[in-house]
Amino acid sequence: MVGEPSGEFADFVSSAFGAGFSGRVALDPGGVLSLRGDFGFLIYGHESKRVCIDGVGCRVQARLETSNNIFYGSLGPELAFPLGWARPYANASLGFGYFNTSSNLRSTWGGDAILSTENFGDGTFAWGLGGGLEVPLSRGRTPVALDMGVRYHRNGIMEYLRKGDIVDHPDGSITLFPIRSEANFLSYRLGVSIGIPRRTGGPAGERGRLQQ
Repeated sequence: MVGEPSGEFADFVSSAFGAGFSGRVALDPGGVLSLRGDFGFLIYGHESKRVCIDGVGCRVQARLETSNNIFYGSLGPELAFPLGWARPYANASLGFGYFNTSSNLRSTWGGDAILSTENFGDGTFAWGLGGGLEVPLSRGRTPVALDMGVRYHRNGIMEYLRKGDIVDHPDGSITLFPIRSEANFLSYRLGVSIGIPRRTGGPAGERGRLQQ
């Protein structure tokens, strides 16, 4: 998934990259109307540097990584037009947006984080509008389709940090320089949709779908 800031947000952030998951449950036999839920994250900034361990010196070092993230979740209706060879769809949703900057201390060789701290966070009520196209790759009991879509995320005014907005001081303290602006963006998605048949069987239109 690729994020493209819009409006005032584009003055401060260039682009973002991440992944998302969604699921939908058909509300009618033909699968025209569904209830859809989405959750995803995007990273719009990242810093990494070697640091010395306090009390030990630079003989033992670690890697300090800081990432600027966007998390979102939403729920809402989806309207589709099953055509056989493709499934165009449009949806609307209500949910949340959470902007977060966190720092992790890792081994210089990578691996799991040894220590982790949230430096800054701000959440908001959000809504979105989206649409896309599913193209079947295989049919049968567990259908698989290529899913291409776009979504507009309306977050309104948010406070957030960018790369370089945390300043380290020689005494170990830090200073934060958060930005306050609109934080709306578009997300472009390319993934796979996998049908999950119900135990009782039934037509393909009655099957739930899990998308990734």
